[in-house]
Amino acid sequence: MYTVSDLRKGIKIELDGVPYEVVEFEFYKPGKGQAMYKCRLKNLLMGNTTDRTFRAVDKIGKPDLEERDLVYSYPEGDHYVFMDSRTFEQVTIGAEAIGNQKYFLVENIEVSVLFYNGRAIQVVLPAFVEKVIVETEPGARGDTATNVTKAAKLDNGYEIQVPLFINQGDTVRIDTRTGKYFDRVSKG
Repeated sequence: MYTVSDLRKGIKIELDGVPYEVVEFEFYKPGKGQAMYKCRLKNLLMGNTTDRTFRAVDKIGKPDLEERDLVYSYPEGDHYVFMDSRTFEQVTIGAEAIGNQKYFLVENIEVSVLFYNGRAIQVVLPAFVEKVIVETEPGARGDTATNVTKAAKLDNGYEIQVPLFINQGDTVRIDTRTGKYFDRVSKG
């Protein structure tokens, strides 16, 4: 159990059987009465946020969370298979835990997986991955206007906006947090 004074940004707590992460934290003391702790909490199962106020005497549950580093192996229907590189155990994770990050999975990429009561609830990829552009319109020579982009398709069908100088076959770096083009790694 946590006490309210243990609350900090980034700490994970459990309320009513649901794990939350503290996103914002503010302490305030009204002129009269007890000190209050105002928190913005992110639901780790659903992804939505909520505001909650705690009194100094409140007790808060500690969730059964485990974080493991796994290596992505291959897709299997609506699931994705990962391997623990220490124990060589295979772990199958459903598409709902991965979300749109499935487009950035690359074979043998190391990811951090958060488990709640033995169930994977969150997959965190490295900040950047490299993917090959398989389809885009050719860039016209002399198009040097800043911030002009065009659509490009990756090898898995995901579509991103890239600068005009990117061509089919180029390898680009993508920011997995935003899903957007970051820079060109090599020409095709």
